[in-house]
Amino acid sequence: MSEHSKPDLLKVLSGETLKRPPVWFMRQAGRYLPEYRALRATAPDFISFCLNPEMAAEATLQPMRRLPFSASIVFADILLIPGALGQKVWFEAGEGPKLGELPSLDALEGEIEASTFKLTPVGQTLSLVRAALEPERALIGFAGAPWTVASYMIEGGSSDRSKARTFAYERPEDMDRLLDIVARASVRYLAMQAEAGAQVLKLFESWAEGLPEDLFERIVCKPHRTIIKGLRDLGVDTPIIGFPRGASSMAQHYADTVDVQSVALDTACPAHVGQAIQKTKAIQGALDPLLLRAGGPALDRRVEQLLDQWGDGPYILNLGHGILPDTPIAHVEQVLKRVTGQ
Repeated sequence: MSEHSKPDLLKVLSGETLKRPPVWFMRQAGRYLPEYRALRATAPDFISFCLNPEMAAEATLQPMRRLPFSASIVFADILLIPGALGQKVWFEAGEGPKLGELPSLDALEGEIEASTFKLTPVGQTLSLVRAALEPERALIGFAGAPWTVASYMIEGGSSDRSKARTFAYERPEDMDRLLDIVARASVRYLAMQAEAGAQVLKLFESWAEGLPEDLFERIVCKPHRTIIKGLRDLGVDTPIIGFPRGASSMAQHYADTVDVQSVALDTACPAHVGQAIQKTKAIQGALDPLLLRAGGPALDRRVEQLLDQWGDGPYILNLGHGILPDTPIAHVEQVLKRVTGQ
C-alpha cells in the first residue's frame, strides 16, 4: 500500500496528526438511511440479515456511496457471538435483542472452535466490501467486548445490567470463566475478520459505565487484554480501537493498561481526559448523537470545539454512541462538510 493511498484512519492510528481528521460514525449503516430500511424489509429477520454476505455488504456500502466517510464498518451485530456459542438470540420489533437461557459454561466452551465457522458469513461480507471500497477508505471489523456480551447473555436482553453485576460479585469464578470464553471466541472471530480484509478492529464495550475501579479492571480491562494478546499471538497486527463507553475517569486507566492503538470516547468524556490519553495514543469521539439529531448552529459549534480541543494530536471525529434512527441525513452531511470540506 502506497503512502498516498493509505487510509487516513490508519495514519491516525499509527500516531499521525492530520490537518483534517478522519471521520466515521458508529451505526453509520442503519435506519436513518431510506435505502437501508428498504433493504432490511427484504430480510426475514435481523440475524439472517447480518449473516447474509450480499445483503450485509450492501448495507455496509450504502453510507459510503452517499457520504464522504473516511472509513466503513462492517454491518453485523455484537450478539452474533452468543448465537454462535449456542445461546438462542433473536430480535423483537420495538424491543431489541432477546436471548434464551444461558447454556452451561461447559457447553459454551465446547462451541468456541465451531463458533468461528458459524460466523464465516461476516468474513465473506468483509471480503465483498473490501473489493468494492476505494483503497483510501479504511474497512473496520468489530466484536462486542466480553463484559457487554456477557451481560446480555446473563440478562437475556437489554437491561440495567444489575443481574449481571450481581452475578460478577456472587459467582466470580463463573463470571471470569464466561468472560474468558467470550474473549477466546472473539479472538478467533476478529482474526477471521482481519484475514478477510478488515484493516482496523474495534472492541465495543457498550456497558462500561458505573463500575467501581476493581470491577472495571477485572471485567473490562482484563478481558480486553486477553483478546489483544490472543490476536497478537496469532500474528494479527491489525490496529485496535477500544471503546469503554461510560468509563469516564477510568478511561485513562484503560488507555494506560490496555494495548489498543486508539481509545474511543463517549459523549460525556471531559476534554482533559482525552488530551491526557492523546499523549500516548489516538482518540476517537465524542460528538453527542442527540446533538447530531438536533442539528443547527449548536452542532457546528460543538464540532469546532472538538476539533480545537483535540485537533493538535491524533484524533478521529466520531460520535459518543451510534447514530439515532431519526437523525436527518442533512445533519450528517453538515458535519462531514465541516470536517472534510466535501
